[in-house]
This record gives sequence, structure tokens and C-alpha cells, in this order.
Amino acid sequence: MTTLGTAVDALQLLGEPTRVRLLSLLASDELTVAELVAVTRLAQSTISTHLGRLREAGLVRDRKSGASTFYAINEASMPASARNVWRVVREDVKDALLDDDRARATKVVRARDRAAGWPDAVAGEMDRHWSPGRTWESLARAMAGLVALGDVVDVGSGDGAVAQLLAPRSRSYTCVDQSARLLDAARSRLGTLEGVRLVQGDAQSLPLDDGTCDAVLLLHVLAQVERPARALAEGARVLRPGGRAVVVTLDAHAHADVTAAYGDVHAGFAPATLRRQLVRAGFEVESCEITSRDARPPSFRVVTAFATKRKIS
Repeated sequence: MTTLGTAVDALQLLGEPTRVRLLSLLASDELTVAELVAVTRLAQSTISTHLGRLREAGLVRDRKSGASTFYAINEASMPASARNVWRVVREDVKDALLDDDRARATKVVRARDRAAGWPDAVAGEMDRHWSPGRTWESLARAMAGLVALGDVVDVGSGDGAVAQLLAPRSRSYTCVDQSARLLDAARSRLGTLEGVRLVQGDAQSLPLDDGTCDAVLLLHVLAQVERPARALAEGARVLRPGGRAVVVTLDAHAHADVTAAYGDVHAGFAPATLRRQLVRAGFEVESCEITSRDARPPSFRVVTAFATKRKIS
């Protein structure tokens, strides 16, 4: 629960245009004071003063690299009251000045990378920068080769993209989806992969026997079913005791008009809400937290949960 004083402090902190400009820039790139001066065209003393306020409030972090100090948004440890205000500002404020700042920042970062050499320039922040072939997809495909899975059920499997990655590393792999068209696409994609079964069915009433799998995947499914708690309960039902569930969904958001076009009927789930639902469904939750954020506005945040079905004592 946020107190009145804390809420007012957060509003005052982000009620200053320069601080909003700095946070908008640092949400995308790690920048030095000199680079922020070049981008915003404000005096160094002004930049330093506002950075100091943001750092003291826990909204910005810094790191030393040689003689330089780099600043970035402190999203992971940002106070809850400030994070809520910042989310509204980030998602709802559209301004030509912010667009111009981002365009200039892109040029500044590119110039820095060319001058320093790419690896040195992004040391400590490689996960936030693109380079040829260095993508999350290439990493996922590489890491999948290290996985050894048992019997997997992929609920809401779609056209089999995830199955193509994990089925070769599983003892058996069952794709469940309501759409016959998507299952046909999955059949074409998966070809003659052994141990793969395609089943048409509803996540809220899985056409599978109790305790028949070791892992259940619910990847961007919960927001698309009327009764997400029921889908979690079904996932627990088909798992063997000690079996694991992986849940990925959007964080609670205010953009239902956008996600409805993709079939969502719920506007995401806050980590605390998802954690409670998993516990009620019979899981022990290992972790449930925001793990990433879309770079493209409105910058949806993604929640990932890992949970284990409680063993019968």
C-alpha cells in the first residue's frame, strides 16, 4: 500500500519534463552525461542535477567503465510507487521532443560503438544491444540442445513453433490447441518428428488423463481463455507429482484494445495475481516475475513463472 506522501513524491519526481526525457532515453540505451548532453542539448549541470535526483530516488543506476560513468534506468529495483507513475508516463505520453531525443540517441550510440569496437562498447549491457545473428531466437535454439525433457504437454501450441524446438529433446510431446487450422500448420511444420502427438482441445478441459506428463507449457495462453484459473488447474491435473509448469503471460496492462486483436480476453496478470492462482491450482511456485519488456510501445511487460506440482505426502 502506497502512502499519500510516497505517492506525492513520485508524482513530483516525474512531474519535471527533463527527468521524463532522461528516463525515456535511459530506458532504451545506457548513456554517459556527455552523451545525454549531446542528445538533449541541455547544459551539463542541468543533466547532472536531474540524474542525481533520479539516482537518489532509485529510478536510475550507474556503472563505471574506465574513466566513464554510464547511466541506465533501474527498472528491476525501482520503487513501486515510482514504477507505477513511470508506467503511465511511458505508455501514454507521446511527444515529438521525445522522438527527436531517441533519434539523436541512436546516432550517438552508433558513433560510440564504431569508435570503441562493438564488444567493448556494450560490455555489461550486451543483452540490450543487437549485433548480426546475436538474437534471442539463436540463443534459444542453442540452449535447447542442452535440454533433456520427459513427457511434455504444450497447451495452446499454435502452429508448432515451440514444439519444433523442444520435441527433439523430449520423450514425448503433445500439442494441444483449439484451432484445427493451427494444428494442420503444426503438422506441416513438425513433419515426421517422432513422439509428437497433435490433439484438438480446450486448455480449460484438456482431453488428457490425470498424471501423464512431466512438464506443462502455458505460453501466452491464460489471457486467451475465459477461466485462466481453470486452465492452471487442468495443467496441474495432467502433471505427475513433482512435474513442472512453465507459464508466460503479459503483465497486467491498460491496453486491452491492442491485445484483443490477438485473441486476448484478459488484460494480463500481475505477478502477485498469477502466483496466487498457481498456488490455488496446486503448485509450489519457484519464481513468478517480470522477465522482459517489449521495446515497441506500448512496451508490454512479460511475466514468467516456474512452478512444481505439489507431491502427495
